[in-house]
Amino acid sequence: MRLLMTLCNRLSRTAMLWLAVASLLVPSVTRADDKRFRLSAPEALVQSGLLQYILPRFALKAGMRVEVVEEGTEAEITLGHHKGRPVFEGAGAVWRMGVSGTHPGAARFADWLTSEIGQRTVTSYEVGGEAAFRLPQVEAEAEAVAVFEGDPALGKRVSLRECGRCHVVDPAHRMGAIGSTPSFAVLRTFADWDTRFQSFFALKPHPAFTQVTGVTPPFAHHLPSPIAPIEVTLEELEAIIAYVAGLAPADLGAPIQVQ
Repeated sequence: MRLLMTLCNRLSRTAMLWLAVASLLVPSVTRADDKRFRLSAPEALVQSGLLQYILPRFALKAGMRVEVVEEGTEAEITLGHHKGRPVFEGAGAVWRMGVSGTHPGAARFADWLTSEIGQRTVTSYEVGGEAAFRLPQVEAEAEAVAVFEGDPALGKRVSLRECGRCHVVDPAHRMGAIGSTPSFAVLRTFADWDTRFQSFFALKPHPAFTQVTGVTPPFAHHLPSPIAPIEVTLEELEAIIAYVAGLAPADLGAPIQVQ
């Protein structure tokens, strides 16, 4: 009987050890996924060599891995008049950048491609001693302007207070944000940006720590907010949308400013 109890104790300790090892491995897998995203691009662009030139430079800058695949991706570069904003011209086409979902790596790549460094990287790629790609000639497009009720000044204050802990709300307040989350300027480029902001509290990871007065149910007793919760009213949410409506979208086709 004593021998049986000793064996059971040893088996229990072994099981606990394996559970402890597994608990250490699972977070590392999550972190690895956050550091990698998939980018789809037509074969013509892949064969041009541009992606092989710019992606390692972005990966070194951001500490992320980009996997180029055919479909089922978090970001895509397409040609013609498809979704997304024009980012460069070359190989006989205008190429556009689009971001699907909310993967932080894909959004950060869009931010980088918007920046002066990203644009300079694209235009510095040469074939036979000549630049193979250039920045696009952006044409003004007439759009129906939606009117959003709300106080933009209030929206900016609330955005800085509640959203600025993760997102870059405006260029003057960058220090408190998390670099892997998309800026408001990048989110503003999405065709459905207003829908995203109107329902942000239902989009992951926001439900875990967001309360909208009169809309969201209280946190369950066994699932409290993991961080200081975001708490906004419907009036403040309308103000945030009015503020974002007045922001200039990140211009992926802006010319390089030489200092």
